[in-house]
Amino acid sequence: MEHEFWHERWSNKEIGFHEGTVNKYLYDHWPELSGGDTGSVFVPLCGKAHDMWWLHDRGHPVLGVELSEIACKDFFEEAGEKAMVHPGEPFTTFRHGSLELWAGDFFQLSPEDLKHTHLVYDRAALIALPPSMRKDYVEHLTAIVPEGTRILLITLDYNTKITAPPFNVSDNEVQALYADNYSIEHILTNPLGSDHPFSKRKGLTDATESVFRLTKR
Repeated sequence: MEHEFWHERWSNKEIGFHEGTVNKYLYDHWPELSGGDTGSVFVPLCGKAHDMWWLHDRGHPVLGVELSEIACKDFFEEAGEKAMVHPGEPFTTFRHGSLELWAGDFFQLSPEDLKHTHLVYDRAALIALPPSMRKDYVEHLTAIVPEGTRILLITLDYNTKITAPPFNVSDNEVQALYADNYSIEHILTNPLGSDHPFSKRKGLTDATESVFRLTKR
């Protein structure tokens, strides 16, 4: 998916993928994944997810990477907080204490950027990408995070044909993408629920969400 697609989605406020609340699986399963570690958390393709404030409020420095500067600005403004903005290449940074959003291309990140980060939260990155981009995403993530990094991964699966994100990612695909370099623990799979806004909007009757804990070997 080209950069322009995402810039247009944010410019036109076509952001049905934005939850607007703290994700229930983050709330339920992050304490076990982190094990009380309050180290830095990396959030790829972060949008303006409220989850980052939740992680920050629990003592984690947070680094989110997001292509759209609109999303980064909205994230702080909607919380009534100010951020120091530093234009640059390849990222413009938005900083508020120990919470940083970097506006730019995920694929421009280097191992140096994440050398002190051993926790990753992915609710909206993998499922934002079409099948043709997922292998490249996982390969780059694997290249830039340190050994031993733990990832809380949340996926969405459904049978209806939908040509815009969030895309369906099956449990089998997660195994195929990550098994070579990660230990994988499949925590649960739950029905999305017919009353969920995404189900209602897309007319889904069979959608499920899955939660995984991954550890880079």
